[in-house]
Amino acid sequence: MKIVVIQGPNLNMLGIREQNIYGPMKLEQIHAQMKEVATQNGAEIEFFQSNLEGEIVDKIQECYGEADGLIINAAAYTHTSIAIRDAISAVSLPAIEVHISNIHRREEFRQKNMIAPVCTSSVVGFGPFGYHLAMMGMLQIMNEIKAAQEAQAQQQA
Repeated sequence: MKIVVIQGPNLNMLGIREQNIYGPMKLEQIHAQMKEVATQNGAEIEFFQSNLEGEIVDKIQECYGEADGLIINAAAYTHTSIAIRDAISAVSLPAIEVHISNIHRREEFRQKNMIAPVCTSSVVGFGPFGYHLAMMGMLQIMNEIKAAQEAQAQQQA
């Protein structure tokens, strides 16, 4: 099982920018915790961060046939990027969207979400802990898919 975690613009500045909204935790610390959970559950995990929309689209497309699930915080691109939305839709992988803050309680422009309709689920407003919740959700989804595939193989045998 391979999970790819994609982080959008300005998330490389976590722990520095707007700590009153995003908290003091750095992205590297979040990734270390996610890696620990993945390792404990026998999953491979890969991390990618970019401030560039096209690089994020490219990374999502690279997941086709190479990954079993995506966890994505598209950050500001959540509200504007049809390209990221289309890439998520195209690869047909389970995808969980994460937002550290509750985007539904913030500025009006942040309440428009281009990504959520093509994601399996969304985790918003739990701070950095939202990534842990997304990991637990993704592991559950992947286990359910595996069980369904095994049951189907048994029926065909």
